[in-house]
Amino acid sequence: MSKAWKTLTRLPTDEGLLELRQRGEQEFLIVIGGRILMTSVARRSEEALATLACKHLDRAKSPRVLVGGLGMGYTLRALLDRLSDKSKVVVAELNPVVAEWCRGPLAPLTAGAVRDARVKIELGDVAEIISQAKAGSYNAILLDLYEGPHAATQRHEDPFYGPTALARTHKALAKKGVFAVWAEEPDNRFATRLKAAGFDTSTHRSGKGGRSHVIYLGIRT
Repeated sequence: MSKAWKTLTRLPTDEGLLELRQRGEQEFLIVIGGRILMTSVARRSEEALATLACKHLDRAKSPRVLVGGLGMGYTLRALLDRLSDKSKVVVAELNPVVAEWCRGPLAPLTAGAVRDARVKIELGDVAEIISQAKAGSYNAILLDLYEGPHAATQRHEDPFYGPTALARTHKALAKKGVFAVWAEEPDNRFATRLKAAGFDTSTHRSGKGGRSHVIYLGIRT
């Protein structure tokens, strides 16, 4: 008989109750509004997001990377495993408790990725950080956010995926910089907007069989 899940922490948010649940020693769930947001046993697409982005950073001696969304830290861990010692990674996370989880009970999952000397955690909205960034500030920007682009994010002023937001992201990236976006489902209209914003765009599936999340790559032209 499998062990029951126990709730370690719960926190009210605008999107519902945010919970960290644990079963056994190293099996965790992050749940929001009763919906599973992330699980420690399914991280392929988060790691693929970092892997695909890093393939375009070989020429940067000291890459500067911005990550929107910390989650369980798997995207961050995959980045650190592929970036040089001179790299700098800023992770924007809205909920302080998520950063606390990654420093505490979730830390063994990623060998304490948030404690790496190359990492700085910024508690705030990644859209605001992008909008305030100087031109060419980052070699890569990764968005690993809840759901990603989908039908409800089509409006012009969507803070992450709308045309205005994409123009800000384009400006914040250095020449040939990479914009990598995780999505729960395909969104062809987002890919079209990405191209229109001046990105050389490609779409990637994270694997075969079962539910396959999507990763959009845009290279700043």
